[in-house]
Amino acid sequence: MTRRAVLPAVATCLLAGPTALAFYSGGFFTEPRLVAAIAAWALVLALTVAGPAPLPRRPAGWLAVGGLVGIAAWSAISLAWAPLGGAAIQNVERLVLYLGALLLAIGTLRARGAVRAVEPALAAGATIVIGYGLAGRLLPGVLHFAHSQRAGGRLEQPITYWNAEGALAAVGLVLCARVAGDRSRPAWMRGLAGAATAPLGAGVYLSYSRGAIAAGVVGLMVLVAVAPTRSQLCAAALALATAVAAGGCAAAFPGVASLEGTHSARVRDGAVALAILALLAAATGLLAARRARSERRDAAGRDVLGHPRRLGAAAAIVLAGVTVGLVVGGLLEKGRPVGATAARLTQVSSNRYDYWRLGLRAFRRHPLDGLGSGGFRVFWLRERPITETVQEVHSLELEMVAELGLVGLLAFGLMVGGVVAAGRRALRAHPELAAGPCAAALVWFLHASIDWDWQIPAVSLPAVVLAGALVALAEGVSAGGRPPDRAAAAPPAPGAR
Repeated sequence: MTRRAVLPAVATCLLAGPTALAFYSGGFFTEPRLVAAIAAWALVLALTVAGPAPLPRRPAGWLAVGGLVGIAAWSAISLAWAPLGGAAIQNVERLVLYLGALLLAIGTLRARGAVRAVEPALAAGATIVIGYGLAGRLLPGVLHFAHSQRAGGRLEQPITYWNAEGALAAVGLVLCARVAGDRSRPAWMRGLAGAATAPLGAGVYLSYSRGAIAAGVVGLMVLVAVAPTRSQLCAAALALATAVAAGGCAAAFPGVASLEGTHSARVRDGAVALAILALLAAATGLLAARRARSERRDAAGRDVLGHPRRLGAAAAIVLAGVTVGLVVGGLLEKGRPVGATAARLTQVSSNRYDYWRLGLRAFRRHPLDGLGSGGFRVFWLRERPITETVQEVHSLELEMVAELGLVGLLAFGLMVGGVVAAGRRALRAHPELAAGPCAAALVWFLHASIDWDWQIPAVSLPAVVLAGALVALAEGVSAGGRPPDRAAAAPPAPGAR
């Protein structure tokens, strides 16, 4: 089978896989995770046989892949001292899945057509997942979904974890804003992307995830900073306004906002909210499509915003402010946050700060090798300051230092550094293709820094695909499936025209 025949099938599986996993509890449990990992590596083998092998061709890509290989290898080695062998094996399985997906993304997204499909495909997947969860609230007389008591009325289906739902909705929102603001996209696609910001905005709100809301807002600001055009600014502003309106609509009806009330009251609330959200989505979609057609007629008009560097500086300041505000506010505030009410969004108190303190304590005691992969849950049970069962540190960086020590942190730094370096190069070489992946990947990273998204493949695989897209863009894309030669991929010499 030729590479030309293999690439479309592999790209389809790569982009649709995270959405499919979302309907199996996000791929958290063993069976769907193993099936996904086997499928990913079978596709890697198919790409290798069709040739060339899906491997990076520049240092940034090798750093990203090498860092992930290092995390997986050290996690496997830590089985020698990890307190729970089963938990460590599960983590290794997940890392093997992520490594296969990253190689697939690098190998398939070198073709311009494939990398162009990343933003709309992942945005559509997020909309499907969030729309499914919303359907149980908007149509309670027709659809009946399970709701855990721990969720407290927050949006949790189909992934079964509310904060993960919020993170995926925020990533989808930023990708939709990018598609809606991309003048190279057809008007119908930009209109659909604009319409999708309504359910995604409602999903972010109904997760009551403060981290998802903050990351989504920062992601929209970063999107405008890396794609400094009037089209993108208008699309991001419209997406934010629509998301706020959709969240307000959901909040107005208790049956939708927190699953409160009798069955008949919930049916009534759901019907009214569904009608309002449908009108909001239709209005936003029409506005986005109308603006797209207007821009196409005025193709010669100036679209670039003035002072783009100032936009980048402003986005960096906001990013730093949000991060510091969450950490400092949480350290000063005590008490368990409330569940599915708007009051939850007015405070930053959380038990996470206890998790983080014990994660740092574990690192101080085992600075080089860590507790062993999956070992935090045992350390927590032994030294926890509150009576709560916790399995994860709820921070990707702290998980690395607590469970894998300095060796794991070094591998993690190499992986992140490689993706960042690839993103910088991709923005210089292909800004129109790299802006969306950069902003959406940042949204995921911010949220993963304060939660356990890394353990949920349906939420983290889109970020892995986005990282692979940035690596592929940094190496150069072509009209076909094969990468351009080194001379064509190299940046122009200073002063060249």
